Amino acid sequence: MPQVMEFKLPDLGEGLTEAEIVRWLVAVGDVVAIDQPVVEVETAKAMVEVPCPYGGVVTARFGEEGTELPVGAPLITVAVGAQCVPADDVTPEGAPDSANAPRPLIGYGSDHSRPARRRRVRPGSAAPGAAPAAVTAPAVTAPAVRAPAAVAPAVVAGPVPVISPLVRKLARDHGVDLRALRGSGPEGLILRADVETALRAPAPSPEPSAVAPAGVPAALEGATRIPLKGVRGAVADKLSRSRREIPDATCWVDADATELMAARAAMNAAGGPKISVLALLARICTAALARHPELNSTVDLAANEIVRLPGVHLGFAAQTERGLMVPVVRDAQTRSAESLSAEFARLTELARAGKLAPADLTGGTFTLNNYGVFGVDGSTPIINHPEAAMLGVGRIIPKPWVHQGELAVRQVVQLSLTFDHRVCDGGTAGGFLRYVADCVESPSVLLRSL
Repeated sequence: MPQVMEFKLPDLGEGLTEAEIVRWLVAVGDVVAIDQPVVEVETAKAMVEVPCPYGGVVTARFGEEGTELPVGAPLITVAVGAQCVPADDVTPEGAPDSANAPRPLIGYGSDHSRPARRRRVRPGSAAPGAAPAAVTAPAVTAPAVRAPAAVAPAVVAGPVPVISPLVRKLARDHGVDLRALRGSGPEGLILRADVETALRAPAPSPEPSAVAPAGVPAALEGATRIPLKGVRGAVADKLSRSRREIPDATCWVDADATELMAARAAMNAAGGPKISVLALLARICTAALARHPELNSTVDLAANEIVRLPGVHLGFAAQTERGLMVPVVRDAQTRSAESLSAEFARLTELARAGKLAPADLTGGTFTLNNYGVFGVDGSTPIINHPEAAMLGVGRIIPKPWVHQGELAVRQVVQLSLTFDHRVCDGGTAGGFLRYVADCVESPSVLLRSL
């Protein structure tokens, strides 16, 4: 007899306590192999495909797409047994009888490859070479099984057929009730165009007799409420903690970036991969941190110690449709400007596609924030807890500047450093920022320090 195994939402690491179901990759009745991804979830940090450690027949799924589940909550149940799984799907020739026993998950200690297909067990059918007797899966309630249903213009019960998780997310973010839409796709499938049409429709006017609920100020009547969760919730928690725990201070300086921009133009004109301004600034930062290691540290409150870190794991701010993310370049101090440019481009592309792994967004020791891309000159950055400092860079624009004793138009940038006053005093922070500015104004300063 098959044994029913319950697979729970695993701990995805880095303190993540919950995840939202974005898309189911299997249905009840599907045959799954060990380490096969069964669901795509969105954490506060990234999109993650979750593999199942059991091989067998899916007997139940728990949670609708769009539902948030805590770590440890049931995801699916799988009927595990030799007669449940076709031999050509998951049991290679000569494999031991325990081939369907649970193994560690991919990305959590397993080195097994990902299977490429899935099959559905149909009633009355048998796998080649299997016993002719049909296997009956245990009766398990499956509250999250999606069943096709006609979508009417009025609100209906049950799951709603939607073409993709992105369309479902678009509706959720803008407060559109999918159950009230008539899908224009095949068999009533709701398309992105259907949601966008609903968004363009004028909002219904409130009834003249409508009044605010008791206890609700009149000014809040009709206000839009947006759940503070997911990426936005994670950012809010981290920034709030930074303000609570870190006694930060900010210093800033204007710098003449004309020579830096000329050096970049010369490097790119020489052929080969293009070098970004962000990569040059990152290279300057790593050199500055080598001279002022106090700023590449963290504070251990439990031990009441300042911990200076040996490597620079450089975070950089990236704006995406899901919100602000800070991917991390590992061991940035060992990379050239060309290598940094390539890594920034790779991580930015993954961030915008929602495909960053949690490990790509954690473990930073210092953050570089180029907010100049938004057309602003300056800011007072909030430290990315538990780091000790962040360098902010404004836009580089032509401005009047005294150069070699004469007034000239130069490419000027404002640099802002926010630092944890527990790890150093203003002299150290000022020394760091002055060195960065000197390298921006005269790149040869950086070459002399290499």
